[in-house]
Amino acid sequence: MRLDELLEELQARINAARGTRDRVHSLLEAVVSVGRELDLSQVLRRIVEAGAHLVDAQYGALGVIGPDGRSLSQFLTAGLTDEERERIGPLPAGHGLLGELIRHPEPLRLSELGAHEASFGFPEHHPPMRTFLGVPIRVRDEVFGNLYLTDKRDGLDFDAEDESVITTLAVAAGVAIDNARLYESSQRQHRWLRAGAEVTNHLLSGDARQDVLELVARRAGEITGARLAEVSTPVPGTDDLVVELSVAAAGKSSGETPGDGDGDGGTDALQGLVVPADGTLAGAASAADTHVVSACLGKDPRFRADPHLPAGPGPAVAVRLGAPGAAVLLLVRAVGEPAFTEPELEPLLAFAGQTALALELAVRRRDAEHVALLEDRDRIARDLHDLAIQRLFATGMTLQSTARLIEHTGAAERVGRAVDDLDETIKIIRSTIFGLRARDEGAAASLRARASRAVGDAVTSLGFPPRLSMEGLLDTDVPLDVAEHVVAALGELLSNAARHARATRVEVSLKATADEVLLTVTDNGRGIPPQSRRSGLDNLVERAREVGGALELSVPEGGGSRLLWRAPLG
Repeated sequence: MRLDELLEELQARINAARGTRDRVHSLLEAVVSVGRELDLSQVLRRIVEAGAHLVDAQYGALGVIGPDGRSLSQFLTAGLTDEERERIGPLPAGHGLLGELIRHPEPLRLSELGAHEASFGFPEHHPPMRTFLGVPIRVRDEVFGNLYLTDKRDGLDFDAEDESVITTLAVAAGVAIDNARLYESSQRQHRWLRAGAEVTNHLLSGDARQDVLELVARRAGEITGARLAEVSTPVPGTDDLVVELSVAAAGKSSGETPGDGDGDGGTDALQGLVVPADGTLAGAASAADTHVVSACLGKDPRFRADPHLPAGPGPAVAVRLGAPGAAVLLLVRAVGEPAFTEPELEPLLAFAGQTALALELAVRRRDAEHVALLEDRDRIARDLHDLAIQRLFATGMTLQSTARLIEHTGAAERVGRAVDDLDETIKIIRSTIFGLRARDEGAAASLRARASRAVGDAVTSLGFPPRLSMEGLLDTDVPLDVAEHVVAALGELLSNAARHARATRVEVSLKATADEVLLTVTDNGRGIPPQSRRSGLDNLVERAREVGGALELSVPEGGGSRLLWRAPLG
């Protein structure tokens, strides 16, 4: 009997040694598997799966501690089906027993987790759990999160060896997480640098400001994983913001919920929407000297619900793109996604600063180009006055003197008509000189300049630039009082086209003849509805009558509407 007992004991020790060897081998495989990954989300997934496998646990979870150090910002599970997770409901925030390891980051083993003083039960539809093993995961002496394991499949309690194995895994996991975060940070930094260079190149290439801001929103949303990226601008003289553009994730415009339509990710129907700045994240950033962050915008008591944002806004950040009064960039993630962290915000703020500088440089460049244009106008006007007009006048005087010497009546008349043509040409050149030298602002600007500005101002409301043609001595023959009415009528006509026509093309013609000034606005829209004709055109009719003119409405060939506003010059 004694020999049999010795043989059994020897066999048991051999089996134990073999089991220990196999477990060490499994631990090494797990460490290599976890350390092989560079994507942080995959690293976390491998950690929780490896932990459950090493101690033969039925359930495993990894909770990532949030920026506040008191709650969980992420919670990954193993052993639960998608249906079970959905029935359980919202993921835990770090209360109860899970929070015990947050408050006291030390390994914790329990044979009956419900008996612990910090435990207060499970939510409805949660599977029953009895045994528990929890181990903190540290990254560079800072607690990153905790690994939770429950219910060994053999029904036994977790023992000291299990705790030792999981503690060893947690050390390797901390190194793998640190490596993944460093790699992620370097990749993110590279993407931000590339985005900043792209924005600067587009601005310096002369791209429209709206296109550049859309590029800024799109790149910022892509890099941060935001569900929505929005740019808004303060409305001068008010406490409101106007949405310039809104770009949503996954190629969806923000007016759509994920899964609806086939948006192109560009600007949408929110463009031009005016929202109060007070009580909004974007408004707070507009008034502040720094960025403003919210861990969950939908639940943040500092800000009221914003109906134009996607349902259930999650973590968000707003940053101003320049000095006070500049545009504000708002980035919003979906509920349940991690909050914006300092390592994420640093390159975002640098990108915003670079964008603000590039926008300012683009404005200065346009100002310099405008000054150069004005200088060219002055030079051209001076050359026309000093050279062209003087030579034409001298030629006219010569022809006039020559006409007296011509005995043939027909020839003398032809020379006289040529002199008249020269006089008319001089008038046209003088009108052009006046237009070139006229100030391009205020009521003192030339009629040509004011008409051009009115057409340019209509681009926003129409959604496209109207076509403008001008003819005649508009800046010399049209009196100032009539010019005021012309500019006002042009603004009303373009406003009517934007509100009622639904047109894709608008043509404006402004012409001065010897007797009258003619303003024609033609569009290819649906025409003016009968119920809108009286209210929409009464002001135009009255304005024409004040200067002895009239308003005529007609339908051009192909549909649409043509409005002719005319006023006499005599």
